[in-house]
Amino acid sequence: MPQSKQESLRRAKGNETALAKQKQLEAFTHEPHNALTTAGGIGVADNHNSLRAGPRGPLLAEDFILREKLVRFEHERIPERVVWARGAAAHGYFECTKPMVDSTRAAFLQEPGARTPVFVRFSQLAGSQGSADTVRDVRGFAVKFYTGEGNWDLVGANIPVFFVQDAMKFPDFVHALKPEPHDGMPQASSAHDTFWDFTSLVPESTHALMWLMSDHALPRSYRMMDGFGVHTWRVVNARGVAHYVKFHWKAKLGRHALLTTEAQRIAGCDPDFLRRDLRDAIAQQCWPEWELALQLVPEQKAAAFGFDILDPTKLIPEELVPPVVVGRLVLNRNCEDFFAECEQAAFHPGHLVPGIEFTNDPLLQGRVQSYTGSQVARLGGPNFGDLPINRPVCPAHAFHQGGAHRMAIGKGPVSYEPNTLGNGSEFRVDGGCAGFQSSTDAIESPKTRRRSDGFDDHFSQAALFWNSQGPAEKEHIVSAFQRELWRVQVPAIRQRVVDNLAHVDSRLARRVAEPLGTAAPDAKAAAGRAGFRDARGKSAVESSPALGTEAQPARGIATRRIAVLVAPGVEVGALRAIQQAVQEAQASCVLLADRVGSVATANGQQLAVDHTFCTMPSVLFDAVVVPGGTASVQALAQNGQAVHFVLEAYRHCKTICFIGEGVQLLERAGLHDAAETPGIVVGRNEPPARAQLALDFIAAVACHRHWTRPNLDTIAA
Repeated sequence: MPQSKQESLRRAKGNETALAKQKQLEAFTHEPHNALTTAGGIGVADNHNSLRAGPRGPLLAEDFILREKLVRFEHERIPERVVWARGAAAHGYFECTKPMVDSTRAAFLQEPGARTPVFVRFSQLAGSQGSADTVRDVRGFAVKFYTGEGNWDLVGANIPVFFVQDAMKFPDFVHALKPEPHDGMPQASSAHDTFWDFTSLVPESTHALMWLMSDHALPRSYRMMDGFGVHTWRVVNARGVAHYVKFHWKAKLGRHALLTTEAQRIAGCDPDFLRRDLRDAIAQQCWPEWELALQLVPEQKAAAFGFDILDPTKLIPEELVPPVVVGRLVLNRNCEDFFAECEQAAFHPGHLVPGIEFTNDPLLQGRVQSYTGSQVARLGGPNFGDLPINRPVCPAHAFHQGGAHRMAIGKGPVSYEPNTLGNGSEFRVDGGCAGFQSSTDAIESPKTRRRSDGFDDHFSQAALFWNSQGPAEKEHIVSAFQRELWRVQVPAIRQRVVDNLAHVDSRLARRVAEPLGTAAPDAKAAAGRAGFRDARGKSAVESSPALGTEAQPARGIATRRIAVLVAPGVEVGALRAIQQAVQEAQASCVLLADRVGSVATANGQQLAVDHTFCTMPSVLFDAVVVPGGTASVQALAQNGQAVHFVLEAYRHCKTICFIGEGVQLLERAGLHDAAETPGIVVGRNEPPARAQLALDFIAAVACHRHWTRPNLDTIAA
């Protein structure tokens, strides 16, 4: 059979469950109508005036239409999530590409080409629903798989480790991270005393702090960040053989980040930057995609790493256990109703399918206990699983009864098990039937409130992370620690942070301390404090390129946004070549001028303008093009916003292309010797040079940033 036909058959088969989920959601969709009714379907004749006793009289209590409208309005809001409150979401599918029969009996991982519908929610740990998208924070990466065996929720994040080891400390961590209770500030920020007071006293948080201060905490896009299951899970095959497993989502577009100054400015001019980016990409059919990779560890080899793999503050270096790609995740449909889907989605690490199980990770065990209560409190009752976005696609048959917001309608007299009245014969579930079966696992004794000795090393992996960063990434981490700690008011807290960092890298600690007025770090300062353990020896892996972003290969420029600065008299010859090449590379060009409408080109044609310099600053773009044309370049050189646009893009190490006379804007910006600087592409308008100019520009944009530019601190932008 031809390969294309086989692919078509696989997709048709895999789409059956996806279509079932879509139809299920559509059954609850309220399409626009020409007539207005109440929730009960009663026609509304007047939606502008309340019922009253005379034109100037009081309102009448019998106005049931007004009462329904006001009651619904007053109850539109539900409690936001305590953490992960601000989110964005989309629908899609997971396609198995490598069968995992030897590792797990989970049905959706058995057949290549099989597709499972999914719903994915990205979020932020610290901020409320009203916070900005681009704050420095951990991002949630939660995936709901609607499998034929029930729903599986992989509730993870864009960093592979967490700040605390035991669920007992999770409420304390969140209280310290959230706005301080006496004044409700700061919002969506870790730069305050209570957060650093807590983390400086809990050294197990050091590894996650390194990730939080790195570029991973400022993703350029949800589509350009990786995801992790964080915890160590267990997968079990049909023979009962178990493996420990770590789940990884690897972004097809690669990992890319914003600079701190970019993120701060974007928060002011477009606080919905990441949400908008995700929605626009899907609407334009530039579908976000990730690979699902598994790190599988036989149970008998779990003790060979020198640390406990059940510790959620640790990762398994890819050099020790290479990830195996088993499938791909594609998001191809936006939400129709943000509240009904994104906000009412109830994720739960306790939603498992046969073949995937918990481990004794103490943070995971606590999450399994707490998530049900959280969803009940947030969604108003125990029937949150009945909501359309949370319903499985497979048949669901449980003897639950009543409760707030019950949507399922039962039939018959039976709501118990065992019974003989349901279908005329005995119905009994006693462990002998198919379904979820927990694998056997030896339980240690005696009871104790003590952690495993393998949890004790708090700094080796933080040092591994630091050693794995490139020069620019290390500079960003140092700068992030300094920016955060500048906001801390208590000197003793800053000193404790610096002392802890000395156990990661002494130079890192000294550099962080220098501008803070903090004493030099004391390598022994943390010894003896409760909860402190020093490194026990060298790590088996000294550095891991997979933990950084700088060294990854270029992966094209799909979905990148290119700013083109124009003014009357612009020369469009070479610009057309770049626009065509950018479009073919699945990126987009946006034309900016000092006013919207159009500008006249050098040959008298009209060129449409999309935005102005002040409404769309350079931080919203990935690269800049300055076309030629003497009149156009002279006008841009006299426009302070245009000059600042170029300077800011230069300082943020983005690719800038100057065509013909456009190079004069370099000199106007004070960048006299920048033509040979990395990421600065200079070309001519002549036809023979246009094709090569377009290729050079796209190759430079694919590098994302050009960190080796000299003297960036002297740029006035």
